[in-house]
Amino acid sequence: MKPHHDEPFRLQTPEFAELNRKLDRRDFLMRTASGLGAVALGGLLGNWALGAAPRQQELEAIRQRVAPKAKRIVYLFMAGGPSQLETFDYKPQLQNMLGKGLPDSVRKGQRLTGMSANQAILPVAPSLYKFGQHGRNQTWVSELLPYTAKVIDELCLIKSLYTEQINHDPAITFFQTGHQLPGRPSIGAWVSYGLGSENQNLPAFIVLVSKDAAKDQPLYARLWGNGFLPSEYQGVQFRSGKDPVLFLNNPEGYEGTDRKEMLDYLTQLNKLQNESWGDPEVNARMAQYEMAFRMQTSVPEVMDTSHEPDEVFELYGPESRDKGTYAANCLLARKLLEKDVRFVQLYHQGWDHHGSLPKGMDKQCKQIDRATAGLIVDLKRRGLLEDTLVVWGGEFGRTVYSQGKLTANDYGRDHHPRCFTMWMAGAGVKAGFSYGQTDDFSYNIVKDPVHVHDFQATLLHLMGVDHEQLTYKYQGRRFRLTDVEGKVVKAILA
Repeated sequence: MKPHHDEPFRLQTPEFAELNRKLDRRDFLMRTASGLGAVALGGLLGNWALGAAPRQQELEAIRQRVAPKAKRIVYLFMAGGPSQLETFDYKPQLQNMLGKGLPDSVRKGQRLTGMSANQAILPVAPSLYKFGQHGRNQTWVSELLPYTAKVIDELCLIKSLYTEQINHDPAITFFQTGHQLPGRPSIGAWVSYGLGSENQNLPAFIVLVSKDAAKDQPLYARLWGNGFLPSEYQGVQFRSGKDPVLFLNNPEGYEGTDRKEMLDYLTQLNKLQNESWGDPEVNARMAQYEMAFRMQTSVPEVMDTSHEPDEVFELYGPESRDKGTYAANCLLARKLLEKDVRFVQLYHQGWDHHGSLPKGMDKQCKQIDRATAGLIVDLKRRGLLEDTLVVWGGEFGRTVYSQGKLTANDYGRDHHPRCFTMWMAGAGVKAGFSYGQTDDFSYNIVKDPVHVHDFQATLLHLMGVDHEQLTYKYQGRRFRLTDVEGKVVKAILA
């Protein structure tokens, strides 16, 4: 007798009745997935979870034959798009073009945002600020960045970055995940997944967001999320205030022993769930619980800067005593790097200057200049800069023309993805070096363009990782941070 067409096909003999009950398609896949998944998961979790051995074979596949130059990264992300014209891309010839329209031969019909596309004229706005030459190579630096100018010999300027995205959210997402649409793993999550942690009591990827910055553009946790990678690779945000990490402290009435006992029982329940369902996220969750328990003792110590000498606070600036400020986060970043945290990312908002740019740039640069330079100096004198990569920059640049009303002392600038400046310092990059060149209007790249994927490939290369080999299979396709593009910018490598 044939089975009803709505029922799954099963062998209809008594001998196989019990087997059929236990091994229908769903049970079969779950049970076999549990065994195979446990083996694979042991590799994915590294030595964090359940005493699993490190992913040696996978690491060998993605690491390059040359030793990594950088052991750790601190990425200072300036959200909103700092103007290259007021920082590092000096264009003195523009002083004679105040108010004149941007030539069509320069614009070349390129896309504009809806905020300035309907302007009758795109008037050139020269920078209001003076530039000076600094360092052994006489590099031009704006007067807005006097402290950065003092460490210019440590920096590798890249003046020819360009991106495909012209609006903030897709542009930031593109920089942080390699794709303009949400859902991909962040750059820090990729590094954490590929290289793991060197400190078992702190996450491999930690995020700090300035409390003192203007909130002109929102930041979403997905920018430091794990995407489709296992969840233990997502960035952990540290906050100023009573609870640096949310939900880390014990509930009221719980002592350390009670808490550990509760987590042990919770682990047993999770193991039972994993044996039943074969879900890798169950093991990931257990790894996170164990990490959280270890962090209860490690986080208070690393967050405490009260024992730092006065000269350290002087180096970073007086705001470094105020927890949660950009300056305080730079000091905290140094402490985290000392603890061998693999990837530390600082977000500082407030760079979106569509109007009143001179006032806005002055405020922003004062907030970040001294502390950024202080971080460079502090890392170098502690011997950390030689194996730490420091990165500074935003998601795009700003237009040479003014958005809205232009006066001799005031102007705004729209988004400009065609060219902008970032810098790197430290492990593996040429110090006191400038790469790339823009035209006389800082509108187009005329030499050595660097795409966002090239930047990402270079960053991974400095960590000793082949960006083409660092992949993760998801929904039938192997994904990587650089998608199907990206090349290492070898000319900036030391």
